[in-house]
Amino acid sequence: MIFDLWHKTKYSYENGASFCHNITTLKPKSFKGQTVLEYTLEITPEPTDISERIDFFGNTVTRFFIQQNHEELIVIARSKVARDFSLQIEDDNLIEGKKITIEEALKLLKGIEPEIIDARQFVLTSPLIFDMSSEIKEYALVSFKPERSLYDAAYELMQRIFTDFDFVAGFTNIATPLKEVMKEKKGVCQDFAQIAIACVRSMGLPARYVSGYIETLPPEGKEKLIGTDASHAWFSVFIPTFGWVDFDPTNNQIPKNQHIVVAHGRDYYDVPPLKGVIYSTGKNTMDISVDLRPAKFNNPLGQFQSQS
Repeated sequence: MIFDLWHKTKYSYENGASFCHNITTLKPKSFKGQTVLEYTLEITPEPTDISERIDFFGNTVTRFFIQQNHEELIVIARSKVARDFSLQIEDDNLIEGKKITIEEALKLLKGIEPEIIDARQFVLTSPLIFDMSSEIKEYALVSFKPERSLYDAAYELMQRIFTDFDFVAGFTNIATPLKEVMKEKKGVCQDFAQIAIACVRSMGLPARYVSGYIETLPPEGKEKLIGTDASHAWFSVFIPTFGWVDFDPTNNQIPKNQHIVVAHGRDYYDVPPLKGVIYSTGKNTMDISVDLRPAKFNNPLGQFQSQS
């Protein structure tokens, strides 16, 4: 699959803004099974200064600031991404990875290999996932038995969150505590990913936050509308001797070709699409539009085939 991805963020300032300094995390990652073929970032008004770098977690971030009065800020990221999940996971390795029990994983995580040391940072608390309450642990323990396969436990956790929680847009925001989400059993994809991460970490195991996009398909016979997609989030669990495995509790599925990975972090705080500071007064509004759809031509490299 080759996808065309378009993400537009528009800020409108009632009394204008005299200065803004922003960081974007919008460029998809390239790894085995996902390749970024094209990427452009359009910013209006034109930034006074702009730079790109790789952050601590291996994500591409762009910093820019604008030192002129402006009533709107428009940021448009355009990407062309090739996706082939069959290259990402080797079946024989996954079969062996699925055999690792939780008890074995906890022992292996005491190792000093670079991959293990890197994964252990995702056991710690993070800016938005710091409340390892007894309720979180009790919820996790239903699935995480010492003798059980870590993969199976994480898979069941994904299924339980999908069943137990209702997707309710607008019920939560970035500042909503996890205990509130647990109590009400409502939220959005960011909340479900962070609940899952909190559960896994409460067991002493590494879990990280994945930001990205998922292709949404229109009803049969209907034309897909531009801008109806949205950014998405899910979680990933580290299985020693195998690696990271992704789980999407919002849709109850293992992310494959319809999922585009943009960034990894400890939680949403590390990887928001756009964040920053402005000098402004009055009411400010933000509008976001996202469109993800199969590209209409084949990759010239010949490694991936597009679908329409």
